[in-house]
Parts: sequence; C-alpha cells; structure tokens
Amino acid sequence: MNRMLLVAAVACGLGGSLVLTSPARAEEVPAEYKACINAGLKWLCDNQNRDGHWESAGQYPIVMTSISGMALLMEGSTIREGKYADRIRRATDWLMARAINTGQIGNPQIPGEAGRYMYGHGFALLFLSCVYGEEEEGERRKKLEKILTEACKFTANAQTTRGGWGYVSSKDGGDFDEGSCTVEQMQALRAARNAGIAVPKDSIEKGVKYLKDSTVNGGVIYSLAGGGGGQGSPALTAAAIACGFSAGEYNNATVKEWIKFCQQHFGAASGGIVRMGHDEYTHYYFAQSVYFLGDNGYGKLFPNSKESERLTWSKYRKESFANIKSTQNRDGSWTGSQVGPGFATPVYLSILQLDNAVLPIYQH
Repeated sequence: MNRMLLVAAVACGLGGSLVLTSPARAEEVPAEYKACINAGLKWLCDNQNRDGHWESAGQYPIVMTSISGMALLMEGSTIREGKYADRIRRATDWLMARAINTGQIGNPQIPGEAGRYMYGHGFALLFLSCVYGEEEEGERRKKLEKILTEACKFTANAQTTRGGWGYVSSKDGGDFDEGSCTVEQMQALRAARNAGIAVPKDSIEKGVKYLKDSTVNGGVIYSLAGGGGGQGSPALTAAAIACGFSAGEYNNATVKEWIKFCQQHFGAASGGIVRMGHDEYTHYYFAQSVYFLGDNGYGKLFPNSKESERLTWSKYRKESFANIKSTQNRDGSWTGSQVGPGFATPVYLSILQLDNAVLPIYQH
C-alpha cells in the first residue's frame, strides 16, 4: 500500500437507525496523560514555522499543517481564544493563502504534493471547516466561506465515475481511485457540511456507495479501479468504521461487517495498540470508532456477544494510552511512521485528546 496512505482521513454517511449514547464525555482525559499531551503540543509549537506551516523533512506542508492544526483544535483552543489561538490563526492564514482559483487548497508544485495533491486538499478542507465556525471577523469570514465553498466543488469535480477519489483528480489520474483518498475526502465534505457550507449531496451518496462496493469479506479493499480485487485492509476498514460512526449512523450491516473484520485482525478484545503496518493511520481511526462506541455501544450492536470480547472505550484507552505514552520521545514527539514525527505526533495527540470532545466531526 502506498506510504501516503498514512496521511488519509475519514467520514461519511451510511444508512442506519441505532443511536448510541455519547461515549465517555463525562470523563476527562486521564490525569496521568496530561503531561504527555502537553509535551506533544509543545513539540508541535516548537516545530511550527514562523509563517504558520508545518512540514516533514521539507515535504507535505499542506497535510502536516492541517493535521497539526487539528491536534491544536482538539486541545480546546480556537482561532479566537485559548492557549494555541495564535498558532491556529497562523496555520489558517498560511492555508488560506494557498487556495488557488481552481478551488484546490494547495498546489501540485509544493514538495510532496505532486502526484498526490488530493491528500493535502482534503486535510486542509477538514481543518479550515473546523476553524470556520469560530471565525467572527466579517471580511475574513467571507473569504474563508468562499474558499471552503470552492474547495467542496473541487472535491466533487475530482470524484471518479465509480464514486471514489484518487491521489489526484479523476481527470488528472485517468479515473483512478482508492480507499484512503476516498475516506479522506468524505471526512472533509462532512466537516464542511457541519460548518454550514454547501456540499453536493450526490458526491456524498456516490462516496458511500464506493465504500460499500469496496467491501470484500468484511474488509475494505485498496481500490475498485481495474475491477477491484484483493484482500480487505485493516487500516482502510478501521477508517471506514469511523466514517460511518462520525456521521451518526451505527446500526448498518456494512458497518457491522467492518467492526467484526477489524476485531479479527486486531484481536478479540482489541484493547490496545496492536503493532501492524500503518500503525498511526490504523489506530487514529480505530480509536475514533471505539470512542464512538463508548462502553455500551458494542453490546447494543451485537447483543449476544461475550462480555470479554466487547469493544469498550475504557478498555481501549487504558491499554492504548499507556502504550502511546511509553513510546513518546523525550522532546515530546513520536517517531512512528516513515513519514516522520510531523505526522505521528499530531496523530497520537488526536487519539489522546478524544475525550475533550470539542470538534463536531468527532462527536455524535
């Protein structure tokens, strides 16, 4: 699987009706992990460039700026107030300045973006959508609204004939699509819609169908281009679960298939960080899924399941957070994937801060 699968994201809508109770919102981030989180956030601030952007070894600045900005937002700061307000504003300004007349946020000429610019565009659309609701300056808000509206159109126009997305637009990529880009664009569109931005409805519906069509034996395969085929990917399937849950849709046969598939690959209880390919990507989205389930949701979806095999947020958090904390570097970063600490650090910070429940995209 392409290494930039690590920088994809997720959220879409699937049909269903069972509403689960909010997970662990009454609980705060456990006290023993707050110092760990603060150290990670400090590392992010120390590694932000003066103009507001982040990068990884000189590459992927659109993606790294967007996902790092998301980690700061999850702390509870906004573009207007909070400890990291200035950092968030600078990141916002930098990304807004990179919106071009096609609607794309970013540019194929940016290092790391050539041949895979949809990743950066999707993450930027996600982050700026989460910022938009707190932007109160009149002219600036109008400008941001225009950027987001045009960015949604760009995403819709980049969709393939099968309903998915690829590393570049359908036109530039010969109608190629794959799972990681698809779920990432779906999350971006969902966040934009949450913010009140007009999103083409048929794009979401076609994206939903793509994910369903990509499910083989309970797992989401890499691509439908060329006729599909291959085995389901635990990483992509974990992302697809969060995709359904973040839209508030739970009691769906496909989502249930995905959950069972991931349990088979992560272990019966799926209670901790399981070492496997694409660790950060996998657990970023699997953590979101278990968070949505809370401590009671799994039993509602699978009422005849054994108690010892049920997914619970408390169980996952206890084992996973301890593992994340133990692998943190002295400087507050995480080394993680081949993409480097610029990706691994905001990913693990996002997992650790889910209980803050401040962003609509991660709430019910």
